[in-house]
Amino acid sequence: MNFEQGEVLLIDKPLRWTSFDVVNKLRYALTRKIGKRIKVGHAGTLDPLATGLLLICTGKMTKRIDEFTGMDKEYAGTFHIGATTPSYDSETEPDNHFSTAHITAELIYNTAQKFSGAMEQMPPLFSAIKVAGTAAYIKARKGKEVELKKRPVVIHQFEITRIAVPEVDFRVKCSKGTYIRSLAFDFGKALNSGAYLSKLCRTKIGDYKIEDALSLEQAIERIETANT
Repeated sequence: MNFEQGEVLLIDKPLRWTSFDVVNKLRYALTRKIGKRIKVGHAGTLDPLATGLLLICTGKMTKRIDEFTGMDKEYAGTFHIGATTPSYDSETEPDNHFSTAHITAELIYNTAQKFSGAMEQMPPLFSAIKVAGTAAYIKARKGKEVELKKRPVVIHQFEITRIAVPEVDFRVKCSKGTYIRSLAFDFGKALNSGAYLSKLCRTKIGDYKIEDALSLEQAIERIETANT
């Protein structure tokens, strides 16, 4: 493997690791292996509470990061119905609770059909979007007011795979820039209730699949034993 010329490593990101944690861990392993620091970057952030496919580019392949980031993504996960959280996921505690007595499987399936095609989506306040040069989540965690604008996204496919209220499992294929946490919030609102994202795994980026990904430990072992 030629890490300086450029490689794309498919990593299954561990739970509670940030995408930058993974980059830093692999950069350290590569620096030890090669004997000097080279460029390393990821193509598309995953939240700490999400797992799944992370593309890590090394050397000259970092020039293609924007290309990889622009690819469609696929996810599988779970919504918790009947409550919302400030972060739209389980990072923060529920701040509002709603009735689920009216929610039926038919209502869930019919509501899911509304989330298809091009739409405007409001990003979560707890996001990495820069507001006046500072990530929105930094201001949100300090209790400061954050003003974000809706963004155009495309939901190519949205499928309900299991219903066991308050849990609803799903699969979604979507465009770059789609926030699945916002999808959870909007889905709960459309049910005349509330929802937040309790579990998420990114399963695909373009033609790259989670089935072909390495654990972080496997990736480090491959780096240490590679012929460079």
